Amino acid sequence: MKSILGIGNALTDILAVLPDDSFLEKYHLPKGSMQHVDMETGDMIWSALKPLGIKYVAGGSAANTITCTAIFGMPSSFIGKIGDDELGLLFKSDQEQYGVQTRLLKSEKSSGRSMVFVSGGNAERTFAVYLGAALDLVPEDLSPEQFKGFDYFHIEGYLVQNQALIRKAVELAKQAGCIISIDMASYNVVESNYAFLHDIVDKYVDIVFANETESKVFTKLSDPVEALDEISKRCKIAVVKVGKDGSWVKSGDERYFIDPWPADPVDATGAGDTYAAGFLYAHSLGLPLKVCGEVGSIIAAKVVEIVGTKIDIPRWKAAKQEIRSLIAPYGVVSE
Repeated sequence: MKSILGIGNALTDILAVLPDDSFLEKYHLPKGSMQHVDMETGDMIWSALKPLGIKYVAGGSAANTITCTAIFGMPSSFIGKIGDDELGLLFKSDQEQYGVQTRLLKSEKSSGRSMVFVSGGNAERTFAVYLGAALDLVPEDLSPEQFKGFDYFHIEGYLVQNQALIRKAVELAKQAGCIISIDMASYNVVESNYAFLHDIVDKYVDIVFANETESKVFTKLSDPVEALDEISKRCKIAVVKVGKDGSWVKSGDERYFIDPWPADPVDATGAGDTYAAGFLYAHSLGLPLKVCGEVGSIIAAKVVEIVGTKIDIPRWKAAKQEIRSLIAPYGVVSE
């Protein structure tokens, strides 16, 4: 089985269900928004949340992808930075329980967290994010030894704002012979790092994952298929996800539309991260391009049926069975 290394923000999601909006008002958090907060505010909110009853889940885009590839059976490792604290230990143990070989570094800052407040009749989500230790990951933290022996290297787009770190990472991954993939993560990240992203995709990246908005900003083309065609000129494989409508995949002259897998969606969080995991897992098995997209679609359909990013055991079992049936004609054995 081929192996994968990921790099990203080591964040713990702290989920709290609020009886009303008074907590949001107290900490000046507009309902439905995502606010970045400093350490003092982040610690204050977390302390105030504890008596309300909260759920902790290790998160972060690349970490979600790497957790899923580990569950698929790929030897999977993750590079990130945590604090020497309760949340850092929680993040590490969560990854390890899913079989991820953590390569976590320590910072003097508190561990990063994304506090998620669910409130109102329609379960609207409000976010307060403190990146903390995750932001302390620097180029000097990376060495050639960390990349040796891996077949794939997956980058979280949110890290692209640390351009020196990402440039060193892709250089080391390329030297190690890795297939490099990037999830563009957010249209505003693409917008603010436009020239840099084009440079590293052209020079280093083999597989690009983008949603419709990110692909539009990256290519300046409004049609997702035209954007797909443009991205595919810059790398070996381009993937453009069009939300509940499915996805497009292209490599060279091959282009396919991937239908969305049937699901009863309740929360789209983590759908892109799990899609990437399914796609990369199928690609590592040498499966055709269209099948890689279909495996991504299957697993993404499972995560949207639950709140949060961790698929439950029954859905994982169902996904693995569906994937086994899908790939059986190709003579490939799946976990």
